[in-house]
Amino acid sequence: MSSSSSGNVWIVSEVYYPEETGTGYFLTKIAESLSPDFPVHVLCGQPTYNSRGVRASSREVHRGVYIRRCRGTTFDVNVFLLKLANLVTISLSIFLRSLFSFRRRDVVMVATNPPVMPFFTLLACKLRGARCVLLLQDVYPETLVAAGLFPPTALPVRILNLLTRILYRQMEAICVLGRDMDALVRKKLGEASEGRIVTIRNWADIDQVAPDPSTRDAFLSELGLKDKFVLQYAGNMGKVHGIEVLLEAAVTMSTMDPGVHFLFIGFGPKKRWLEGAVKDLGLKNVTILSSRPRSDQQVFLNGCDIAISALVPGMSGVGVPSRMYNIFAAGKPIIGAVDADSEFALVVNEENVGWIVPPGEPGKMVDAIREARANRDRLIEMGTRARAVVENKYTFQHVIEGYKNLLSEMIGAER
Repeated sequence: MSSSSSGNVWIVSEVYYPEETGTGYFLTKIAESLSPDFPVHVLCGQPTYNSRGVRASSREVHRGVYIRRCRGTTFDVNVFLLKLANLVTISLSIFLRSLFSFRRRDVVMVATNPPVMPFFTLLACKLRGARCVLLLQDVYPETLVAAGLFPPTALPVRILNLLTRILYRQMEAICVLGRDMDALVRKKLGEASEGRIVTIRNWADIDQVAPDPSTRDAFLSELGLKDKFVLQYAGNMGKVHGIEVLLEAAVTMSTMDPGVHFLFIGFGPKKRWLEGAVKDLGLKNVTILSSRPRSDQQVFLNGCDIAISALVPGMSGVGVPSRMYNIFAAGKPIIGAVDADSEFALVVNEENVGWIVPPGEPGKMVDAIREARANRDRLIEMGTRARAVVENKYTFQHVIEGYKNLLSEMIGAER
């Protein structure tokens, strides 16, 4: 397909290959899978998360995608002020580059992290005559309120809410990750939402992750946990994650049932707090490991009896834990402390692949753990269903077809 006749597809994001964080990984795979059908270009920054310290080429073509990495600071993202500096510098850098890159008839898909990026990108699109699509991973200001950074009535929240409504109304399309996010965006847009919102969920890597009991035994044997009933939390430990609830559940289970063990794998600002709390409390039923590369998912996601996840209250529609799909790909059920109307809870309850408990209530988490522990046969049945669910509903093929259809309609291309 010729870029001169139909326009280019641009993906704008702080993170992209070789970064393996959720957004970076998902956008990389989407871009590479679109490239045979569309001329795909990426504007991004240097790695600042899992791959921080890696210096990638400022320009390269990788698997058919033209990548331009813009300059910005790459400070430690676990320090708030340093992370803020990264977000501001990369947003400005990408904005300036986009003014020289976008052309009329181009379609630009911009991620919502950092939160100022969509505003700069929309302005560049307006100035250059390109069309802008919002890839909504996080909803602001709701994320900031849920994280406890601002009260709901604070002036910055009201201002950001107004700006966000204006932003949404100016977008050609808004891609959301689930039904809860769809409902929240519709509430913000009102009548202006008609025909503008597209639901395209994330996916399970069913070719790389599959159930394997032998992998479980080998992985847990290395940790001395083979004979334990292992609950695994894998992923980011950020401000919106309910790590405190999981720790309180671990404290209760340490005396109630020493055979239950909590395994945490990941990174984030709450990880250091968790390590300190476990040490201070002298907990023997908690193991904390550093983040593992995505290529090791087959090993560590199989390394448990059941997965656990937790968000703070008020996160419904604000974000979807993407690792849920690969947990199911490994044939593992899950206990989630999340809002009952969230996409996470809806999927788990509809497919009967785990337990949902209210966020912020460690006692309910303990009850679910005890029920799961007492029903091994039910866990196996749930795991089998979980694998079948992702094979039937949440494959990458389902997802990429959604993006291809959206772009074809916008560009008017024949694939």
